[in-house]
Amino acid sequence: MSDETEPAAQAAPGRGGGLTRRALLVGVGAAGGAGAMFAAMGALGLAPESQEKDFTPPQPSDFSLSGKAAAKVVVLGASIAGLTCAYELGKAGYDCTVLEASGRVGGRTITLRTGDRLDELGGEPQTAAFEEGTYFNAGAGRIAPWMVTMDYCRELGVPIETFVNNNASAYVYNENMTAPVRARTARADLYGYVAELLAKASNAGALNRRLTADDRERLAEFLRRFGDLGSDLTYRGSERRGFETYPGVDRGVPLGATPSLRDVLAAGTGRAVTMDFGYDQAMPMFQPVGGMDTIAGALADAVGRDRIRTGTPVTGIRNLPDGVEVTHRGGTVRADYCIATLPPHLLARLPHNLGTPVTAALRTPVPVSAGKIGLEYGRRWWEIDDRIYGGVTETDLDITHIWYPSHGYHSRGGLLVGYYNVGPNADLYGALSHSDRRKRALTQGKKIHGEKYRSELRSSVSIAWRRTPYIEGGWVGWPSHEGAFALLQRPAGRVYFAGDWLTQLIAWQAGAMESARRTVTELHRRVLSATS
Repeated sequence: MSDETEPAAQAAPGRGGGLTRRALLVGVGAAGGAGAMFAAMGALGLAPESQEKDFTPPQPSDFSLSGKAAAKVVVLGASIAGLTCAYELGKAGYDCTVLEASGRVGGRTITLRTGDRLDELGGEPQTAAFEEGTYFNAGAGRIAPWMVTMDYCRELGVPIETFVNNNASAYVYNENMTAPVRARTARADLYGYVAELLAKASNAGALNRRLTADDRERLAEFLRRFGDLGSDLTYRGSERRGFETYPGVDRGVPLGATPSLRDVLAAGTGRAVTMDFGYDQAMPMFQPVGGMDTIAGALADAVGRDRIRTGTPVTGIRNLPDGVEVTHRGGTVRADYCIATLPPHLLARLPHNLGTPVTAALRTPVPVSAGKIGLEYGRRWWEIDDRIYGGVTETDLDITHIWYPSHGYHSRGGLLVGYYNVGPNADLYGALSHSDRRKRALTQGKKIHGEKYRSELRSSVSIAWRRTPYIEGGWVGWPSHEGAFALLQRPAGRVYFAGDWLTQLIAWQAGAMESARRTVTELHRRVLSATS
């Protein structure tokens, strides 16, 4: 590491013998820390404009102090993005009307409970027949702690609980394995052999040019612990793999023979044991108590249910010289501005006068297929028989994942997610009837959990997002974040756009909220700067 840091603040020669601004800032930073230095930079006009600032929602005082009036805004879609826009604008007194095509709020945040109906394009409707208290998050399902979603849960009083995204007791199963193994076992074997290979490469001198003798010893010590290696730096398995019978009064019975390195690599467990390494999947993760739709419900209550018109599909958007006009099946709404939060591929179909480039831009992102099935059981066998409390089983079968519930522990029954798949696998299941989806999912899951997976099923509901009315996709994918993506970040006349599809957090509620905040900020700035 080079040592090229500036020395401590010192008087610099200058006119009048004063300090340079740089020396002053270094001195302020040394005395008061980075926060004090950044504040001083702001006072001197030196703070970088690209520095991301906290969101400040519009306030009634913004209008009372400026002598202007709040505008009327029509929001298209009672999705998380649409509800967040209306909620934040409402804080300053904007007159917001939200038009929602479906009969509920939340967009892709769908939680199904007993009696709820799920319609499907080209398919038969389903009605959930779950036991009272059981629910199925058919869309959004988890929240990372750094996401703005957590701030809205706090602000709106939505209680949260831990979502178990990683459970060592869950399974890993791939087609080329003779039987499923616990995640802890797969991880212990893979880490153990990788550690052995690196430790022996280091010990053999292969890394001499990169490491000093002290470095090699520290690395060897780390690898011994990381892989639970023997003193000869060989992996032979350990108690990390788990037990046939766990210790109690007796010592316990460890798992059987450790597979060879070749068998471990052939099992292909790498994807499964690293699924939570990413910043968006690492524990701890969270979920709202009682279902993901409690967030949408709290936002709708804060907006005012009387301002939200469900069952009102939009049929057209027009910019006017002094406002916007939105037509829907029940009539027409005029407002000063419009915020469109519908999926872009659906917006592109609407008649409008926003221009050909906007239409082309809206057609650019590609809808992604996604599907889920909720399987309800009258007995929580995954807890009783398998000792699995929450978490996810990873597999290369076409079901991709099995999610175990992270709530209701030791209840009589419960619901697990029997598949959560995307792309071709989702298309495969989406093309089937509901009964055939269930049959295929049970056949696949039985390979992991045995006959009880099929025989003890009580009820099920499946969703194919490409066939969901007024949504038609799990999320969208952009070929690039240039061109069309950048164009839709800007308003088309008096029509603004918002949604997770305009952020780097596509498919997350946080993306919808972040986009809504940006749009609200830009619209509010425009209203305040407009001539009275």
